[in-house]
Amino acid sequence: MPAAIPTRRRRLAAWAAGLAAVAALLAFGLGKSGSSDRPAPALPTSALAGPPITLAALLGSGTQAPGAPHAALVVFWASWCEPCQHEAPAVERFAQSPAGRGRIVGVDYGESELSGPRAFLRHYDWTFANLRDPDARAGEAYGVTSLPNIFAVDARGRIVQTLRGPQTERSLAQALAAASS
Repeated sequence: MPAAIPTRRRRLAAWAAGLAAVAALLAFGLGKSGSSDRPAPALPTSALAGPPITLAALLGSGTQAPGAPHAALVVFWASWCEPCQHEAPAVERFAQSPAGRGRIVGVDYGESELSGPRAFLRHYDWTFANLRDPDARAGEAYGVTSLPNIFAVDARGRIVQTLRGPQTERSLAQALAAASS
């Protein structure tokens, strides 16, 4: 029996280390990944709500949004996604804020039917442009692995931060500020 005691201690130590790692991930942002600084793929071309918009126009380097280029957020969502529903009011409040106005586009990810996404947009009163990605090609190009997924894109068109899971107005503002610096 004496050999069992060190084995139990090792197991307990391994469990404690694992729990500490999980606690650290939760405390320091499990839903956020660092900067990748890779080019942002093209956005889908089919509009769900609002005008069709290109990434260049969203960043202000196209003809639709004249002026100096600026950072933007690309929000991938789906109407059936409960975390997306939880996040939706904060996304709209941020889109209406001075920091977010004109700097956000939504992408409905992988839904071929229009009734669910249109109902989602009406329910949450999203006022910014939203595009359709029914075959999930754009999402795959961006590297979407879960929803909601938000990409902060700098003025050069590079993804500088990825936010996974529901976000707050504050986290959206921080991501946009990081992409702007």
